[in-house]
Amino acid sequence: MKSLRLNLRWSQALAVVLLAASLLVEQAQAELKLPTIVGDKMVLQRDQNLNIWGWDNAGQEVNVSFAGENVVGKADAKGRWQVVLKPMKANAKGQEMVISGSGGSKITLKDILIGEVWLCSGQSNMSFAVKNSYGGDLEVLTANYPLIRMISVPNLAAQEPKDHFKGQWDKCDPAVTANFSAVGYYFGRLLHQALGVPVGLIDNAWGGSSAEAWVRRDLLEKDEKYKAVMARWKNIEATFDFEPLLKDYQAERNAWKKQVKLAKEQGEKAPLPPRYPRDLLNGQHRPANLYNGVLHPVIGYGMRGAIWYQGESNAGRAFEYRSLFPLMIQSWRDEWKQGDFPFYWVQLADFRDEKPEPGDSQWAELREAQTLTMSKLKNTGEAVIIDIGEGRDIHPRNKRTAGERLARWALVENYGYDQLVCQSPTYQKMEKKGAKILLTFDHVSADGLYSFDVKEPIGFAIAGADQKFVWAKAVQVGKNQVEVWSDEIKEPVAVRYAWSDNPVANMRSAENLPMTPFRTDDFPMVTGPATVKKK
Repeated sequence: MKSLRLNLRWSQALAVVLLAASLLVEQAQAELKLPTIVGDKMVLQRDQNLNIWGWDNAGQEVNVSFAGENVVGKADAKGRWQVVLKPMKANAKGQEMVISGSGGSKITLKDILIGEVWLCSGQSNMSFAVKNSYGGDLEVLTANYPLIRMISVPNLAAQEPKDHFKGQWDKCDPAVTANFSAVGYYFGRLLHQALGVPVGLIDNAWGGSSAEAWVRRDLLEKDEKYKAVMARWKNIEATFDFEPLLKDYQAERNAWKKQVKLAKEQGEKAPLPPRYPRDLLNGQHRPANLYNGVLHPVIGYGMRGAIWYQGESNAGRAFEYRSLFPLMIQSWRDEWKQGDFPFYWVQLADFRDEKPEPGDSQWAELREAQTLTMSKLKNTGEAVIIDIGEGRDIHPRNKRTAGERLARWALVENYGYDQLVCQSPTYQKMEKKGAKILLTFDHVSADGLYSFDVKEPIGFAIAGADQKFVWAKAVQVGKNQVEVWSDEIKEPVAVRYAWSDNPVANMRSAENLPMTPFRTDDFPMVTGPATVKKK
């Protein structure tokens, strides 16, 4: 009998424990959650419908209260809910957002501003930090703009879409600004100063990334144009093994530690450590890795548009970039579901050694692919920086100029500052006049073209029917015209300008915007099939 009572007590105790555990599980399941991008100190995009989303129990109603508006959403079968807030005017006064869900759960977000939001994306030249840019020390010293808010998405590669990341919105101060995207910061600061409204900047750039990593995999797999790149990656995915590389690295590191100890004892300089092996499957080149890992967590967050600095990693496939880059932009727009939002990019800067004679160039072809994108998609623009690169460094440190030239596009095209000039002079047409060719240019202001440093236009090359280019002599004959020729070419058929990795060229607008590199020919490309023409 005693044993029976003891068993009964144990059964009752176990039931209590199980009930408590089930309640804890239920509470855990009922926890109201938000994506990282929706948080304290965020900036909401003014003048447009705004998505606020998160997760709760399936079927649960969630109430979002902000700026006098209360909106109710309902979690779907997977627990995801979303509400849409009505458009609001810019507001620099911090406000609270209260979100209520199941089991009395509630999240209160504080210090929310309403203004202009921009995504800053690309590879290392976009992620390049303010503190490392020219003048960065002074910029960091003075970076106290509490109405500019920043958030950075850490590098995370994935083949499945991610919803969260580790990060938070921060106010612009010296500590935060020092490590933030320099191009993004200079762009955002100028907008804030010109518009007088809060600005939110989202940095999700990843150094060295390839454009295909920013695109959904299914879009690449169904298009024959990307058959070769996808086949190469499928082979890598089937054969690559990271473990042996990691094992070798660990062995090399253990040996290195011993060498460091010995060098210290002998008073010698310690050797450099071995480089950590590259995991191809979890890096920034694999198709869709960055779309899933660093883009998907912010897709749908209300913004004005995006700025982009990338292309170096795709230069060897410049012809492919002609279609890949527009595909990427359009796919982002389709995913965001807020129309053809503005998308502005930085054209590749000058890089590598200067060449004594004109010739072919992968980087020139990539720049051409970038320029052609403006004719394929509306609400796009290109900041030309052929004048501020550094031959010895793929990362030009003059990020202020790049950011300012991007800001020109936004100020003119999106904010009504029509008195400004945003687009670099571009090639319009050519006319053969005997042994000379007359070139006419678009996007030239009333003050006309300007040849920097010396009076003579520099950077033009000319060719005859044999397609062999030589340096051309040139003279400016009108506000928007340049005449070119060479005593070596009696019957010229084509002209190129700034067509090399690191061109020496001096034509620009009166506003100091460099002339866009161009070619008038449709000769075969070094990055494409022999029959490929420029359009």
